[in-house]
Parts: sequence; structure tokens; C-alpha cells
Amino acid sequence: MKQTTETHSLNEYVDSRAQSLRVDRERGVIRGVKLLGLTSTNGRRYTEQSLATAVPLYEGAKVNVNHAKSGPHSSRDYEDRIGHVCGVEFRAGEGLFADLHYNAGHALAEQLVWDAEHASENVGLSHSVMARTRREGELLVVEAITKVTSVDLVADPATTRGLFEQASPTIDWGAISLAGLSRERPDLVAAIVREETSQSVPQWSREQRVEVPMMQRRTSESVAEFARSLRR
Repeated sequence: MKQTTETHSLNEYVDSRAQSLRVDRERGVIRGVKLLGLTSTNGRRYTEQSLATAVPLYEGAKVNVNHAKSGPHSSRDYEDRIGHVCGVEFRAGEGLFADLHYNAGHALAEQLVWDAEHASENVGLSHSVMARTRREGELLVVEAITKVTSVDLVADPATTRGLFEQASPTIDWGAISLAGLSRERPDLVAAIVREETSQSVPQWSREQRVEVPMMQRRTSESVAEFARSLRR
């Protein structure tokens, strides 16, 4: 079967934990900042080719503080700009790295430098990119990055874990219902029903009857258990 390739707007968050960041205060540079890895916290996989060819797209990319108020395509306030990335390089088996040139006169410059020297996990970059992707089962594989829309310096990775540019509405898993799950993820409900049906068929064959109410109750219990597992 021929695989379908699609173009998506993706958000990624990468921090520099476990990286040895080198701060050049005189020149206002933090060297060795991680831009993107081969696998993301969102469960996506980037091919090495996709990262290698993205080097010129990231070179010189402006870095702003926090996310834009109205989405990655909106204009930024002057005080948002803290620097840019230069010397972008692809390291085989690791990902993209660069030097972050920062404005030493920015109000948050000292905080950024302190984190780089003492808590590199706080030096996190959130990216919004256009990318060409394909599916391999449940895995989304990024074949190429076609445009870097924005690079933002952020503290909380939880704000950028949505797959697409527009984050999905927050789901209250404690209040989830079978009807709601059927509407939002009919594929999951169908999988649960298939599993329950395959387990119940021998009993139906022996008794020559289908107990619909019991089937509905067992399916609802399975959905509830699935929702609880997502909260853990």
C-alpha cells in the first residue's frame, strides 16, 4: 500500500538537559543549545535527513520569550526578542544543535545565563514548524521540515505538547462518557467493541443469544478503565 504524505503545522519542545552548555558572557553566547532531537516528547520521530536539510531553515532564526499571544504566526512585541540562533549543526544520532546569541541587556538575560550554567533543563525552546509527515502505524514520522515559523524560549513544556498548531481543547477525563468518546475517538470505541466481541463470541455460540445490555455495560466499563489509564 502506498503511504500517504501530509503537511502539518507541528509544535515541539526541546530542553538542553544533560547538555554541557558553555556560556560566553563577553560575547553574549550560550553554546551547544539543543534545538531538536530525533524523537520528540510528543512521540514523533524525525528522520536524520529531515533534520540535516533543516539546518539552513534554523540558521539565524529569531528567539523570543514565551509564546506569541495570538499564535505562532502573529507579530511579536519588541521586548519579546531575546536573541537568535547561529552555527546550527546536525549531529548524527543526536539532532540539531546551535549557539544561542542573546541580548545581554534584556531583562531576562541574567536568568537565562544562570539556568544555562546551573539548570540546563530550564533552557527550553518551543518550535512551531511546517513539516511533511507520514504515518507508520501509530507513529508520526517527519520526513521534512519545510518552514520554521517561530522559536520561543519557554519554561513549561506542558504548554506545547499538542500535535498541531492549535491545541486541542482540554479534556476532563473524569467526566468522559461513552457518547463523548464515540464522537471524539470512534476508532478507540470500535477497537474496544471488537475486543469485547471477540471475548464474548464463544459464550454467545453456546447460549445462542446476545445479551445486548450486558455488552453495553461491559463496553462502558472498558471505556472508563481506558480513560482512567490516560490520567495515570
